[in-house]
Amino acid sequence: MPSDRSAVTLAVSTVVFALRPDPATGALTLWLPLVRRIREPYEGMWALPGGPLGEDEDLAASARRTLDVTTGLQPHYLEQLYCFGDVDRSPSQRVVSVVYWTLVRADEDASALERPGAENVEWFAADDVATHPGRLAFDHTTILAYALDRLRAKITYSPIAHAFLPAEFTLAELRAVYEGVLRRPLDPANFRRQILAQGTVEPTGGHREGTRHRPPALYRSNPARSRATLTIPADQEIPS
Repeated sequence: MPSDRSAVTLAVSTVVFALRPDPATGALTLWLPLVRRIREPYEGMWALPGGPLGEDEDLAASARRTLDVTTGLQPHYLEQLYCFGDVDRSPSQRVVSVVYWTLVRADEDASALERPGAENVEWFAADDVATHPGRLAFDHTTILAYALDRLRAKITYSPIAHAFLPAEFTLAELRAVYEGVLRRPLDPANFRRQILAQGTVEPTGGHREGTRHRPPALYRSNPARSRATLTIPADQEIPS
Protein backbone atom coordinates (compact mmCIF):
# COMPACT_ATOMS: atom_id res chain seq x y z
CA MET A 1 0.00 0.00 0.00
CA PRO A 2 1.49 3.39 -0.96
CA SER A 3 2.51 5.64 1.86
CA ASP A 4 0.79 9.02 2.18
CA ARG A 5 2.70 11.48 4.38
CA SER A 6 1.03 14.62 3.02
CA ALA A 7 -1.44 14.82 5.91
CA VAL A 8 -1.48 13.80 9.54
CA THR A 9 -4.29 11.67 10.97
CA LEU A 10 -5.06 12.11 14.66
CA ALA A 11 -6.15 8.92 16.39
CA VAL A 12 -7.11 7.96 19.92
CA SER A 13 -6.26 4.59 21.49
CA THR A 14 -6.80 3.22 24.98
CA VAL A 15 -4.88 0.74 27.13
CA VAL A 16 -7.36 -1.05 29.36
CA PHE A 17 -6.13 -2.78 32.51
CA ALA A 18 -8.25 -5.19 34.54
CA LEU A 19 -7.15 -7.55 37.31
CA ARG A 20 -8.09 -11.17 36.69
CA PRO A 21 -6.93 -14.46 38.25
CA ASP A 22 -4.01 -16.14 36.55
CA PRO A 23 -5.30 -19.45 35.10
CA ALA A 24 -2.31 -21.34 36.50
CA THR A 25 -1.84 -19.80 39.95
CA GLY A 26 -5.11 -18.03 40.73
CA ALA A 27 -3.22 -14.87 41.69
CA LEU A 28 -4.49 -11.57 40.32
CA THR A 29 -2.66 -10.40 37.21
CA LEU A 30 -3.13 -7.58 34.72
CA TRP A 31 -5.21 -8.32 31.63
CA LEU A 32 -6.29 -6.17 28.71
CA PRO A 33 -8.67 -6.44 25.75
CA LEU A 34 -7.28 -6.33 22.22
CA VAL A 35 -9.14 -5.92 18.94
CA ARG A 36 -8.39 -8.01 15.85
CA ARG A 37 -7.87 -5.75 12.83
CA ILE A 38 -10.18 -6.50 9.90
CA ARG A 39 -8.40 -4.36 7.29
CA GLU A 40 -4.92 -3.38 6.19
CA PRO A 41 -2.47 -2.39 7.43
CA TYR A 42 -1.84 -5.31 9.78
CA GLU A 43 -5.05 -7.14 8.89
CA GLY A 44 -5.61 -10.06 11.27
CA MET A 45 -3.26 -8.74 13.94
CA TRP A 46 -4.27 -7.59 17.41
CA ALA A 47 -4.33 -3.91 18.37
CA LEU A 48 -5.40 -1.61 21.16
CA PRO A 49 -9.00 -0.36 21.03
CA GLY A 50 -9.18 2.95 19.22
CA GLY A 51 -9.58 4.72 15.92
CA PRO A 52 -9.46 8.12 14.19
CA LEU A 53 -10.65 11.10 16.18
CA GLY A 54 -14.20 12.03 15.21
CA GLU A 55 -14.72 15.42 13.62
CA ASP A 56 -16.97 16.69 16.43
CA GLU A 57 -15.42 14.74 19.32
CA ASP A 58 -13.01 15.73 22.01
CA LEU A 59 -10.24 13.29 22.84
CA ALA A 60 -11.76 11.72 25.95
CA ALA A 61 -15.15 11.32 24.27
CA SER A 62 -13.49 9.51 21.38
CA ALA A 63 -11.69 7.16 23.79
CA ARG A 64 -14.93 6.38 25.61
CA ARG A 65 -16.87 5.83 22.39
CA THR A 66 -14.36 3.41 20.87
CA LEU A 67 -14.13 1.50 24.15
CA ASP A 68 -17.89 1.13 24.34
CA VAL A 69 -18.21 0.07 20.69
CA THR A 70 -15.36 -2.46 20.72
CA THR A 71 -15.41 -3.87 24.25
CA GLY A 72 -18.65 -2.74 25.88
CA LEU A 73 -16.65 -1.09 28.64
CA GLN A 74 -17.82 2.18 30.17
CA PRO A 75 -15.15 2.63 32.85
CA HIS A 76 -15.26 5.26 35.57
CA TYR A 77 -11.50 5.91 35.44
CA LEU A 78 -9.97 7.34 32.26
CA GLU A 79 -6.69 9.27 32.09
CA GLN A 80 -4.55 10.53 29.23
CA LEU A 81 -1.32 8.54 29.17
CA TYR A 82 0.95 9.86 26.41
CA CYS A 83 1.13 10.95 22.77
CA PHE A 84 2.89 8.71 20.22
CA GLY A 85 3.85 10.23 16.89
CA ASP A 86 6.91 8.58 15.35
CA VAL A 87 6.95 9.24 11.62
CA ASP A 88 6.96 5.57 10.57
CA ARG A 89 4.58 4.13 13.18
CA SER A 90 2.03 3.43 10.42
CA PRO A 91 3.14 2.08 7.03
CA SER A 92 0.36 3.74 5.02
CA GLN A 93 0.05 7.28 6.41
CA ARG A 94 1.30 9.62 9.11
CA VAL A 95 -0.68 8.93 12.31
CA VAL A 96 -0.33 10.62 15.68
CA SER A 97 -2.08 8.76 18.50
CA VAL A 98 -3.20 10.25 21.78
CA VAL A 99 -3.27 7.28 24.14
CA TYR A 100 -5.47 7.00 27.20
CA TRP A 101 -5.49 4.34 29.86
CA THR A 102 -8.32 3.07 32.00
CA LEU A 103 -8.33 0.89 35.10
CA VAL A 104 -11.33 -1.40 35.30
CA ARG A 105 -13.18 -2.53 38.41
CA ALA A 106 -14.35 -6.13 38.72
CA ASP A 107 -18.01 -5.20 38.17
CA GLU A 108 -17.13 -3.26 35.00
CA ASP A 109 -15.04 -6.20 33.79
CA ALA A 110 -17.95 -8.58 34.37
CA SER A 111 -20.27 -6.35 32.34
CA ALA A 112 -17.87 -6.43 29.40
CA LEU A 113 -17.66 -10.23 29.55
CA GLU A 114 -21.44 -10.46 29.26
CA ARG A 115 -21.51 -8.34 26.08
CA PRO A 116 -22.53 -10.45 23.05
CA GLY A 117 -21.10 -10.22 19.54
CA ALA A 118 -17.52 -9.26 20.39
CA GLU A 119 -15.93 -11.89 18.13
CA ASN A 120 -13.02 -9.63 17.22
CA VAL A 121 -12.19 -8.77 20.84
CA GLU A 122 -10.15 -11.00 23.13
CA TRP A 123 -8.55 -10.54 26.55
CA PHE A 124 -4.85 -11.26 27.04
CA ALA A 125 -2.43 -11.30 29.97
CA ALA A 126 -0.75 -7.91 29.66
CA ASP A 127 2.80 -8.97 30.50
CA ASP A 128 2.68 -11.90 28.06
CA VAL A 129 1.79 -9.54 25.22
CA ALA A 130 4.27 -6.84 26.23
CA THR A 131 7.20 -9.27 26.18
CA HIS A 132 6.54 -10.49 22.61
CA PRO A 133 7.66 -7.76 20.17
CA GLY A 134 5.79 -7.79 16.90
CA ARG A 135 2.70 -9.46 18.31
CA LEU A 136 0.63 -6.27 18.08
CA ALA A 137 -0.06 -3.99 15.13
CA PHE A 138 1.72 -0.66 14.69
CA ASP A 139 3.78 0.30 17.77
CA HIS A 140 1.16 -0.96 20.22
CA THR A 141 3.62 -3.31 21.97
CA THR A 142 5.74 -0.26 22.80
CA ILE A 143 2.66 1.60 24.02
CA LEU A 144 1.60 -1.32 26.22
CA ALA A 145 5.08 -1.66 27.74
CA TYR A 146 5.09 2.07 28.48
CA ALA A 147 1.68 1.83 30.15
CA LEU A 148 2.76 -1.10 32.33
CA ASP A 149 5.89 0.74 33.46
CA ARG A 150 3.87 3.87 34.19
CA LEU A 151 1.26 1.99 36.21
CA ARG A 152 3.84 0.14 38.26
CA ALA A 153 5.65 3.36 39.04
CA LYS A 154 2.52 5.36 39.82
CA ILE A 155 1.06 2.77 42.18
CA THR A 156 4.07 3.25 44.46
CA TYR A 157 3.46 6.97 45.02
CA SER A 158 -0.27 7.57 44.48
CA PRO A 159 -3.60 5.97 45.45
CA ILE A 160 -4.25 4.85 41.86
CA ALA A 161 -4.81 1.29 43.11
CA HIS A 162 -8.22 2.42 44.41
CA ALA A 163 -9.42 2.72 40.78
CA PHE A 164 -9.50 -1.08 40.55
CA LEU A 165 -11.82 -1.37 43.55
CA PRO A 166 -15.44 -0.55 44.41
CA ALA A 167 -16.27 2.37 46.69
CA GLU A 168 -15.78 0.20 49.79
CA PHE A 169 -13.08 -2.45 50.12
CA THR A 170 -11.06 -4.40 52.65
CA LEU A 171 -7.35 -3.91 53.17
CA ALA A 172 -6.79 -7.47 51.93
CA GLU A 173 -8.55 -6.56 48.68
CA LEU A 174 -6.42 -3.44 48.37
CA ARG A 175 -3.25 -5.46 49.03
CA ALA A 176 -4.27 -7.94 46.32
CA VAL A 177 -4.39 -5.05 43.84
CA TYR A 178 -0.86 -3.95 44.75
CA GLU A 179 0.40 -7.53 44.51
CA GLY A 180 -1.29 -8.07 41.14
CA VAL A 181 0.12 -4.90 39.64
CA LEU A 182 3.63 -5.22 41.13
CA ARG A 183 3.77 -9.01 40.57
CA ARG A 184 5.13 -9.82 44.02
CA PRO A 185 3.75 -10.66 47.46
CA LEU A 186 3.57 -8.03 50.20
CA ASP A 187 3.67 -8.74 53.90
CA PRO A 188 0.09 -8.29 55.19
CA ALA A 189 1.00 -6.75 58.56
CA ASN A 190 3.50 -4.32 57.07
CA PHE A 191 1.10 -3.39 54.30
CA ARG A 192 -1.69 -2.63 56.77
CA ARG A 193 0.61 -0.52 58.95
CA GLN A 194 1.98 1.42 55.99
CA ILE A 195 -1.36 2.13 54.30
CA LEU A 196 -3.06 3.26 57.50
CA ALA A 197 -0.12 5.50 58.34
CA GLN A 198 -0.38 7.20 54.92
CA GLY A 199 -4.01 8.13 55.55
CA THR A 200 -5.13 7.46 51.97
CA VAL A 201 -7.98 5.26 53.22
CA GLU A 202 -10.49 5.73 56.00
CA PRO A 203 -12.76 3.21 57.76
CA THR A 204 -16.43 3.18 56.79
CA GLY A 205 -17.56 1.62 60.05
CA GLY A 206 -18.91 -1.40 58.15
CA HIS A 207 -17.62 -4.93 57.72
CA ARG A 208 -17.51 -7.46 54.90
CA GLU A 209 -20.15 -10.02 55.80
CA GLY A 210 -20.34 -13.61 54.64
CA THR A 211 -16.73 -14.56 55.37
CA ARG A 212 -15.72 -17.73 57.21
CA HIS A 213 -13.74 -15.83 59.81
CA ARG A 214 -14.11 -12.54 61.64
CA PRO A 215 -15.70 -10.03 59.22
CA PRO A 216 -12.94 -7.70 57.97
CA ALA A 217 -13.39 -3.94 58.23
CA LEU A 218 -14.36 -1.96 55.16
CA TYR A 219 -12.48 1.14 54.03
CA ARG A 220 -12.90 3.81 51.37
CA SER A 221 -10.64 6.35 49.73
CA ASN A 222 -9.93 9.40 51.86
CA PRO A 223 -10.70 12.40 49.60
CA ALA A 224 -8.64 14.68 51.84
CA ARG A 225 -5.56 12.59 51.02
CA SER A 226 -6.33 11.74 47.39
CA ARG A 227 -3.02 13.25 46.31
CA ALA A 228 -1.01 11.95 49.23
CA THR A 229 2.41 10.51 48.45
CA LEU A 230 2.89 6.84 49.26
CA THR A 231 6.26 5.37 50.04
CA ILE A 232 5.93 1.82 48.74
CA PRO A 233 9.20 0.92 47.02
CA ALA A 234 8.78 -0.33 43.45
CA ASP A 235 11.36 -3.10 43.79
CA GLN A 236 10.94 -4.53 47.26
CA GLU A 237 8.35 -5.42 49.84
CA ILE A 238 6.72 -2.71 51.92
CA PRO A 239 9.11 -1.95 54.76
CA SER A 240 8.09 -2.25 58.38
